[in-house]
Amino acid sequence: MRSTPHTEASITIRTASTADAAVLHRLAALDETATIFLPALIAEQDGRPVAALSLADGMVAADPFVRTRSIVELLELRAERLTRQSASRLRRARGRRRERPVAARA
Repeated sequence: MRSTPHTEASITIRTASTADAAVLHRLAALDETATIFLPALIAEQDGRPVAALSLADGMVAADPFVRTRSIVELLELRAERLTRQSASRLRRARGRRRERPVAARA
């Protein structure tokens, strides 16, 4: 019996740009779902886009011909982390605004 060597796929998660509109549309068409709009994340497997996640509403579109369950989970984790980082930055910015000294009244 001949065995096939197991190879690891390279997964890249990146922020989608306006240049990715056709990719987002293609993934949505393959998945028979609404098109994902920016801001969004795209997951690529070995350089080929296989899933996307909207950062606005969490909607996902994935290639149904590729095993993407774990890839979508990675997208969701990355989106969650980005959301937490953004909220943390916002809290720090609000805190800095409150720390500004009030001008003395004459």
